[in-house]
Amino acid sequence: MSVQTKSHQLEGILDTLRELDDQEFTKSTMPEEDEVSFAETPDESSQSTYEKQVESLQAYLRALPYECESPEEMQRILERIITMICTAAKAKNWMVLTPWDGVLQCWLLLGYPIHKPTRAKLVSLYYELCCLPGIEVRMTRSWADMLSRLLSNKSGAFRKLEAADLQLPWKPLWRALQKELWPKASAADPQRNLVNILLYVAEQSKRYYPAEDVPEMLDTFIPTLTHDTILITIPVLTSFLPPTNAHLYLPAIFRIWEAFNSSILDDRLLEMCGDLAEEHVAGKAGIAGENSMEWQDIGIWTQSQWSFLTGKALGSLSVPIGMMKNSGLNTTQHADLAIKDLHRAKIKKSINRMAAIAKLFVYSMRVDGEIRQVTPPANSSRQTVFPHQSGFIGGSRALETLERLIDSTETFFHPSNLGNWTPGLTSLAQRLSLEFLRRYKEQEQPTSLVPESHRLTPQIRRQFVKILRTPVLLAMFSKDANSTAYAASTLRSLAFLEPDLIMPELLERAYGGLEVVNETHRTTAVLNALSVVAGQLVTERIWLGGQKHLVPLLELCLPGIDLNDPGKTICAAKFINNVMMNVKIGDLSASHGTGTFDDGMEVDEQVDHIPDGTEYGGPAVLSREEERSLTRDSTSAFADWVVTLFRRVFALYENLPEEGGKKNTTGGKSEEAALASIKSMLDQVCQHLSEPLFDLVLKLVYEYGTTNAKSNAVRAFGQLVGCLSKSRPQKTIDKFLPFCISQIEEELAHGASSIRTTSTHAAIPSDTTLHWNLSILRGCLGYGGSAMLKHKAEIIRILKLLVEKTKTERGYTSTGRLITRILGAVNSVYALSSRFANDDEWNDPVFEGSHNLHWGKVYNPKDIVTDWHRPSNEEVDFVLEVLETIQKPSLDVIESLLADTSRWDSVARNDFCRYVHACRSVWMPLTTFIKLPQANVVNPCITEAYEVQAMLVSAIDVNCGFTLTDPQDPRYQRVLGYRERFGRVILRAASLLRQNTSGEDHLDAVITVTRSIDTYLLGYGASRGDYEQHQKAYRAVRDLTKAWPGQTDISRIVYLKRAQLFHISRVYMQSLFRGRSELDDKLIMELVELSISQYSRTRRQAQSTLFNVTVHYMRSTRLILPRVFDALAKGNDPDRMKGALYVLWNKGIAAYALTDQKLHKTYLVSVLECQHEEKPSVQKMVNSVAAESCSQVNEEQIHTDTFDDDISRVEDAVGDLMSELTSAYIDTTLLKEVVEKTQLRHANRHAVWSETVPAILDIALRPTTHWRYVLLAARLLTHLLRRDVAPSPAVVKFFTEQLVSPQPPIRAQAQVAVCRLLHQVKVRSFSQSDADRWFAEWKNPLKKTIDVDDAASLLRLLQKPVSESGYFVDKLETGFLAWAKTINVYTPGDSNAPIVWDPSSAPALQAMHNVLSQDGFIAQLASLWGQESGKSNATLALRTENVLVIKYIGNWFCFILLYGILDTRVFCQTGKIFGFVFLEKMLEVTDTLIYDPDKFKQRAGAEFLLGILRGSKHWPKNTSDKVWEWVANRLGTIYAQIKPDTSLCWQHLFSEQLTNRDPRRNQVLVDWMLRIPIDFSGESAFEMMKSATLINSLVDGLEVFFNPHAPRYIDMFFANANTDYAEVRAYLCHNLLLMQRNLWRPGYDSTESFLRACRESTDPLQIRRGIYKEQLGKIIELFPQWREERLPPPRVSQSQYDKVGLAILSWIWLSSYSPSAHLIIPYIVPLLPEILRMSEQSDSPELQAYSSGVLYILSALTPLPDYVDPILDKFVEIIESSSSWKTRLHGLPALVIFFYRNLLSLTPDHVSKVTRVLLECLSNENVEVREMASKVLSGVIKTTQRQNIIPLKNRFVALAKKTKLPDRKDPGYATALRTLHSAILGVCSLVESFPYSVEPWLPPLTEVLAPHATDPPPISTTIRNCASEFKKTHQDTWHKDQLAFDEDQLQSLSTMLVGTSYYA
Repeated sequence: MSVQTKSHQLEGILDTLRELDDQEFTKSTMPEEDEVSFAETPDESSQSTYEKQVESLQAYLRALPYECESPEEMQRILERIITMICTAAKAKNWMVLTPWDGVLQCWLLLGYPIHKPTRAKLVSLYYELCCLPGIEVRMTRSWADMLSRLLSNKSGAFRKLEAADLQLPWKPLWRALQKELWPKASAADPQRNLVNILLYVAEQSKRYYPAEDVPEMLDTFIPTLTHDTILITIPVLTSFLPPTNAHLYLPAIFRIWEAFNSSILDDRLLEMCGDLAEEHVAGKAGIAGENSMEWQDIGIWTQSQWSFLTGKALGSLSVPIGMMKNSGLNTTQHADLAIKDLHRAKIKKSINRMAAIAKLFVYSMRVDGEIRQVTPPANSSRQTVFPHQSGFIGGSRALETLERLIDSTETFFHPSNLGNWTPGLTSLAQRLSLEFLRRYKEQEQPTSLVPESHRLTPQIRRQFVKILRTPVLLAMFSKDANSTAYAASTLRSLAFLEPDLIMPELLERAYGGLEVVNETHRTTAVLNALSVVAGQLVTERIWLGGQKHLVPLLELCLPGIDLNDPGKTICAAKFINNVMMNVKIGDLSASHGTGTFDDGMEVDEQVDHIPDGTEYGGPAVLSREEERSLTRDSTSAFADWVVTLFRRVFALYENLPEEGGKKNTTGGKSEEAALASIKSMLDQVCQHLSEPLFDLVLKLVYEYGTTNAKSNAVRAFGQLVGCLSKSRPQKTIDKFLPFCISQIEEELAHGASSIRTTSTHAAIPSDTTLHWNLSILRGCLGYGGSAMLKHKAEIIRILKLLVEKTKTERGYTSTGRLITRILGAVNSVYALSSRFANDDEWNDPVFEGSHNLHWGKVYNPKDIVTDWHRPSNEEVDFVLEVLETIQKPSLDVIESLLADTSRWDSVARNDFCRYVHACRSVWMPLTTFIKLPQANVVNPCITEAYEVQAMLVSAIDVNCGFTLTDPQDPRYQRVLGYRERFGRVILRAASLLRQNTSGEDHLDAVITVTRSIDTYLLGYGASRGDYEQHQKAYRAVRDLTKAWPGQTDISRIVYLKRAQLFHISRVYMQSLFRGRSELDDKLIMELVELSISQYSRTRRQAQSTLFNVTVHYMRSTRLILPRVFDALAKGNDPDRMKGALYVLWNKGIAAYALTDQKLHKTYLVSVLECQHEEKPSVQKMVNSVAAESCSQVNEEQIHTDTFDDDISRVEDAVGDLMSELTSAYIDTTLLKEVVEKTQLRHANRHAVWSETVPAILDIALRPTTHWRYVLLAARLLTHLLRRDVAPSPAVVKFFTEQLVSPQPPIRAQAQVAVCRLLHQVKVRSFSQSDADRWFAEWKNPLKKTIDVDDAASLLRLLQKPVSESGYFVDKLETGFLAWAKTINVYTPGDSNAPIVWDPSSAPALQAMHNVLSQDGFIAQLASLWGQESGKSNATLALRTENVLVIKYIGNWFCFILLYGILDTRVFCQTGKIFGFVFLEKMLEVTDTLIYDPDKFKQRAGAEFLLGILRGSKHWPKNTSDKVWEWVANRLGTIYAQIKPDTSLCWQHLFSEQLTNRDPRRNQVLVDWMLRIPIDFSGESAFEMMKSATLINSLVDGLEVFFNPHAPRYIDMFFANANTDYAEVRAYLCHNLLLMQRNLWRPGYDSTESFLRACRESTDPLQIRRGIYKEQLGKIIELFPQWREERLPPPRVSQSQYDKVGLAILSWIWLSSYSPSAHLIIPYIVPLLPEILRMSEQSDSPELQAYSSGVLYILSALTPLPDYVDPILDKFVEIIESSSSWKTRLHGLPALVIFFYRNLLSLTPDHVSKVTRVLLECLSNENVEVREMASKVLSGVIKTTQRQNIIPLKNRFVALAKKTKLPDRKDPGYATALRTLHSAILGVCSLVESFPYSVEPWLPPLTEVLAPHATDPPPISTTIRNCASEFKKTHQDTWHKDQLAFDEDQLQSLSTMLVGTSYYA
């Protein structure tokens, strides 16, 4: 079977199996077969691995209440699927293969294991399929998705295949990828996404590329890396390079990385390094063995690499360091935009940079140094050289770096510092904790390969938790919801690692947050945090000490259940829910742990002391028995808490808004979400109640329910009763049923629900009691099917009464829901108990008396016991009785009503709707009651000519718990008869109602019938929504309870959710690939008629059902589409047409129809024939459908369906795969039949294309066709152009004529089409095979390849005339880093060139000639192009599409004819060859346009000229010389008439002509541009800019070819940097930037040389050589003289110093935002002093602003490691030696930014230098400098000087005590004031260095500061500011922090605040 017959159904299935973004290819979110945890050892044989997988799977198979297929049975099914896939592959019938691909995905969904060899060879097959050329992108995407599923390379998950199991070749994928990376401009499709798909395949496969291929990969990829391709080559490198043998490429990667300034590079390479760190965590002991990386200084990194990586990590956090706004930003994203290669934007990948950084840190940790000890305090207060800190925290260098990073950013975690950086910081903390926990747990596994020396130690673990604890506890209260969630998640992971460090701190904040009522966000933050640590809180084995807090916390969270704050309600409910999943709610206060009871008065005789740690101010440290005793005592409050909880819920229900709306909802989304969370909470509470407490709750709820009837809480209260029933159904039913039945009977007897309605309406107040009791009844009868049997008679009696008596829409729909709930409970398969413990344990008296010991219990899956509900015979009889007593009489009534629908009145319509709804409600829950027999397909919709019946896909038939499966069972036949009768009745109803003309009166009836058809056709098995709901529930519980992904012992609730998901996946299989019976066909056709109804309500309902039906029923789309097409014909109602168009607009249906050979033409023609209907809404839909069609129609779709290329590699993969199968083989007879019919299919597909194109063209050519339809036809015809078949002359003529269409959209489309079809002519002509066409490997005969033996000689040769070299080099795509072994060159054009043109294209070219040669055609085209643009934001930039058209339609013909490729007689005209005539016409028109003063006409002339010049690339020399002669005669005039409003278009012309062209092709233009005089002292700024602009274009276009001319211009530009005009300076700087880029060209002779240099050289990329060092050196020498000669204001801006300074600063600024920003770093050291001096020039705001900005931007760059020391020394030297306080004031912020940017790589000597400078600045005469130094010092102390705090404290305190302020008149007063102020600033910097904690040395400092609080300013001001800041940062934890102060110190603190006693 082919995809065109199955593709639509497959689309629906694959929608379920994968979720792929249109713009970016990402992994599917569909669960794969690895959802079952397999405990494997990496070195086991494949057989033992398979057996272990089977053993793990059996735990879930045994859990199901029915016998599942054995792995052997499923293996046979798998082998059949594989056989079909292989058969289709060998036949090259991809349309047949793809549906079987969907079946394989279904098989994987069932979770069965696959033998490793089979899996490996399946991967190989799909890998080869992904490499096939010319396959439709959607199909390649599905194959890539399958490859990903088979490999299952998810981080942290068990890897299904190792490199030893599978080897893949990388070259076929690289071959397929290259054409997508650099497509031809005329063939590029911006919407095409194949490049990302293929890169994704490479990423998934790179682990399996041979390690020995790494050198060859590098030799292939590295030479392609240039300035312009960096953003393409780096993603290729990171996607292809395997993690093995990484030592071969890592040095080069780091050297490339440090040389480029790019955010994309940072993302890609940080991810790569993080993955490598994880991969090689075991070093040489890892699974890759000798191919693994050796551990070095820090993890697998050298010290220099680590410094660079951590610098990138710190820069990624984007925190605003220092005192400068936005100083956390960097220039990398701006630099990415400056790269010229536009194809870079197509490569997209969402990378979590924080996850990569976290892996980098965590997987580099080990004990690799001395453990840091606390430095003893120094006694000297005068020492200036402080001791260096020895050792590392936890003995780990990586952990030490992490501590510094977190310390430096800690303040930005605080809620008051909320900003753009907050989510990034908290996300990093979350990823760090998750990765650390995973690594720590993995190394504990017996299968871990990590050597002991590489493992994390308990000390590292503890220190890691301490590092993250404070910032995360701060971020917990963030006002950003995402950050709060990240922080809570981090706390959860940390609590698993060190609960003793986390839980007490968290509980302390929790109690404070829950007791505060006026800060809602704190309460919700606390509840969120408690929710995620609920497991740790209640589980004794994780943390001893948390259980006793449970009940108090539960009591405190009850006020959170408040309808006025739905968000807080959700959080409170979530906390209770998560806690209740782990505990039993029962009173243990009267029992010991053994379960025996006593009087509670015994005293432990051995306890004769107060427990340790209970002293005031510290947490109590209790023994295990004491903790358990406190926990047991606390459970006495459970009863009161439960009662209060339910009463709180009742109060919330009473305040709900009234139910209503179309969906009968309660309030808005927030209220609905709150109710859903409460329902989930109550479900868990009721499940885990002890028997006494359940009885108490049941009594409480019963009393409320029987004494109240709230109209606003009908549904909510029913859900509450349902929670009780789910826990103990028998008790609940016995309690509520009698009362509810009596109440319902009484209400119905008194006329409730007696007003007939059929549409949604507001509730009638008098019906409230009825609906209240119906809701209760639904709740208590929703679970426990067997519990209903004793009440069967009463239930059936009340159902019959309700069906008969409820006549309002709300009444009979409520009755329907009741029927559905009852039958669902009786018939379905579901788990009976979802408690955290097995039922036998739960009911054990010992457990009952000591259940606190079991809170949070986890199980091995083998030990979990599950009780399921399966329908008993009695329950089956109950269902049959309902069918007999409810459905049968209802159908009788319906049939009687259908006897005459024309006479229906409101009563009849009401009766019809009521009884149909009752029947539908009966069948809705019976989805698994009967296993339907195989359908008798009457109309298979198979085309026998080219489709094979045996290849049709079929569903995987697995046992899934159907109740009735035996056709011989009388009950089976009886139910089947009931179902078929239901189907026939609704079919008749649909037919009659559709034919009825009663109008809208019947709409409700029609809607009811439509929903019934939905139930009949789709109410079987499980729907996609059912599956996704179970999947979501499972994942939520799994993520909540699992500590780490590899955890094998799990919560029983997780196991149950997984088992339910396992069951529902088997049920879901039954709903797929269904056959159609005759009745099904008729119902589907009725559904089609309803879908194109004139009523929108009917259409929407029917279309929704129809789209689902086409997904589940085979060939249903082919069945329905003829009817849909008929609805578009002339004479149909507009609304009917609209309905048909909506059906065709569906993506699945459109994809199917446009792939199906029978429907393809009809679909397109039918849409284009809709012009007859003028209704705007219809025409809008036509546009939408046409747009969808264009996205589905392309030449690759046709090629896929007619594929006949070589597939030898695929065939080899098929052969290898088939050799692994044991029971299956390819049927040669079947294969022969498939091959034969595939050939017929190919021929028919070609015929379909040949018929479709003329049909569309005919519509487009009709005189009556509206221009919009002409446009649609043109778009479709463009998409139908093929590179393997020549277009018809009629099509070419049409497109050529439309080039002069008066409608701009048609004209634009025609231009695209003409360029594409002429490009395809070239492809056909230059291709030697189909592979050449589809791999884009065709070759121009003038193109050849030469070896690169000596690159320098080659470059010199290219500067000489082409007569000496013999060839042109247009694109020098190599030689930046390393030269490729060969390059492509072009020989000069020659009329004797051996070019063979495509003869099949001659008629098409003749047709084009006939149009183009018409008189006035070119003039008309020029006139249209010269019109003023109608767009308001239009610019005068050249329009690329216009240039391409001229290039192709003009110059291609000249090229063809000049070389005599075709018979020139065809193109003769008045004795001349057409090409010359056409060229002359174009030049004449161009001449007229470029001299026209109208700027738009000038632009058109520039477009003509550029098109002619670009197209003359391969002309013979004599012809091209004539054109260039013509151009040369006009260049001077063109230059002279360039004005400001036309400069853009002419600049564009020169730039484009010079780009990607050998300068010798443009020698006339280049020579002319080089002769242009550049005047920097002229009177006209524009004239100067004009010449500078042209030079800019020349430098940019020629690139490396300009380098010989560069020295002259460099000297000229630096010599004229003093120009008066800022605009000219800007161009001057830009030119310098471009020449610097061109001159930077390491250019190694080979990749091997480059790699060797990266290993051995200190500057392999030559970024440290300083290209402009000589010129800048001269300027720097002159700066002091110019500074002295500065003019006074207001003429200061005319000073030489200012003008040159601004030029240099502008150049540095531009360079910093460029990809090559690091080239300016060598200039920083010599320029830094002068830049700081410029920042002092307050009389020149522009100079001051630029200099300050440059200081910031230089610090924002990640500097080269070897420049950190010189730059820092220069900063220190300048600040220390400068006599100007302004230099210090401006230098300190720049120093601090640079310090923090490089914090993680600074040595102790660096830090000492900075500290020394800061201490000196504290004594500076200027108060601003002193204060700045104090602010900087506090941060330096916190991050790097903790070991010197005590010496610093002693120094400052001693200085403060010895300095006495004399009288103000004293000569020494100023000195003393300055000295004392410096001491006070030093003390304050110590206080501010720890803003969120109180260190032991801090409280005494208050007694030092307080006496000076009243001193003169600035001392008093400094102290007040310090105290205010301290108050702000400690207010959240003051209740704890104040305990560190004694009374005198607290009083001193108050004094510091000047009398405001905040802490009293």
